[in-house]
Amino acid sequence: MSETTTNNDRRTSPPLFRVAALALFFSVVLACTIHLPVSLAQTNAFNSTGSTLVYIAESENQQLNQRIRTLLASALGDSVMLDSFTAGQTSQDSESTVIAIGPGAFTRIREENKRVPVLGLLVDKAYVNVSAGDPDSKVSAVLSTQPLIRQAAIGKAILPYATRVAMLATPDTEQLYAPVMADLDDLGMEGRVFLVPSEGRLISTLIRALNYGDFVLAAPDSAIYNPRTIKHILLTAYRRNRIVIGPSQAYVKAGSLASSFTPLSAAVEMAAEYIRYFQETGEFPEPDYPADFGVEINHQVGRSLNIPLPERETLINDVKQRLDTVEVPENE
Repeated sequence: MSETTTNNDRRTSPPLFRVAALALFFSVVLACTIHLPVSLAQTNAFNSTGSTLVYIAESENQQLNQRIRTLLASALGDSVMLDSFTAGQTSQDSESTVIAIGPGAFTRIREENKRVPVLGLLVDKAYVNVSAGDPDSKVSAVLSTQPLIRQAAIGKAILPYATRVAMLATPDTEQLYAPVMADLDDLGMEGRVFLVPSEGRLISTLIRALNYGDFVLAAPDSAIYNPRTIKHILLTAYRRNRIVIGPSQAYVKAGSLASSFTPLSAAVEMAAEYIRYFQETGEFPEPDYPADFGVEINHQVGRSLNIPLPERETLINDVKQRLDTVEVPENE
């Protein structure tokens, strides 16, 4: 009887080597689950909650990064989960959208994987133009630079009598001013681009430009406007009782009279709209500038040149009214 029971046990119980194999199998599965790449584990978790995962590739400015993250979280709400992008991550997840803060982060993402959907935040149009050559790429941007026609309208609002605008460029950057040239007529002005053949000819070319124009319209052209040249440009203009408009807030602090700029809140809200559009359509809208803008003014320069300056909000409203008459080409 005991022998029969032993034989039955042998027929119904799995051999020991099978038990060991099953134990090993489940150990491997458990280990793989524990060590699953963070991006994939998060993607699955977020999908289960109905939220979309969006990565943020940060700039070198941690204070700016944190401010943008806070504004994005508020603008996007619970439908989007934000996570930090890490180098090499696109090999694990090439489908989730990446918001790249600044040109450095934007370039890093594009170099790592050109198929990843990427939205540049606070980048120049030139970066996006280079990246948009591939028809299969999904790239767009909330542009940081200001439309030149807006800058020109600021100059006209400050100097209502102005009829001529001077612009400086190198032979390689002359095209920066092409979009605004056709629109100056709608503001009651005409313009001329003065080419600087070499850095040694910058000031002599500037003097000719100042003799022509009622003010200088400055594009974000680092070949002309940079820390090495800006002091000489502004002093030369000041001595000839001329003003410089643009190219950015930083140059207003250096001595340019005024410049428009994009409030960070407006840029982030536009980025949130682009993300929501991508969620719905699988495509981004074209790169563009936020409609809302501010104006930085150097009141000390205005007083030195005896130029009466309106209040900031009055100036912004004046610029908007002037631009209502201008048919600006899309994504100028």
